[in-house]
Amino acid sequence: MPAVTSTNARVRIKSTELLSDNWYVLRKTIFDFQRKDGSWQTLSRETYDRGNGATILLYNVEKKTVVLTRQFRFPAFVNEHDGMLIEACAGLLDRDDPETCIRKETEEETGYRIENVRKVFEAFMSPGSVTERLYFFVGEYFDNDKVGDGGGVEADGEEIEVLEMTLDEALACVESGAIMDGKTIMLLQYAKLRRLAE
Repeated sequence: MPAVTSTNARVRIKSTELLSDNWYVLRKTIFDFQRKDGSWQTLSRETYDRGNGATILLYNVEKKTVVLTRQFRFPAFVNEHDGMLIEACAGLLDRDDPETCIRKETEEETGYRIENVRKVFEAFMSPGSVTERLYFFVGEYFDNDKVGDGGGVEADGEEIEVLEMTLDEALACVESGAIMDGKTIMLLQYAKLRRLAE
């Protein structure tokens, strides 16, 4: 997590404790927050820092299709799901800028090397506990952009299935509950509103 350099004068950090630095970083912070009436309230929050990320919806105007992925997600598995989530391609920035990251992730996960990507918005996906800011992209793909099989990086434990379906089929999967991933739902709704695959 970057150093706290908030310009919000209503927040005063009192202490930060590292709880875990295993897969990602979990911290407990005690801070004072100034309420609207001017009084100060001491609060304690835990924040999970996994870094920022980027996600992209690949779409094809001629075929009216989108490319999504399916992979196992353990947190979904432990919350009464089989864990196999259909998602838009995504990855952590690590040390890359968002566009560089999403181009690399697209090729690793889907096998497509796309020419043009466009950032459409940013969002905090779970701001009650997770620090991640997600950068959302869209990009048109063509059949000749396919340069590999995709599937992700085996050393990272990835085993990713590449799915191609019409935008209408994908939206029907949202309605039926077959797609339950938040970032994917947001990108599919964006695509429908902007008529990207039409």
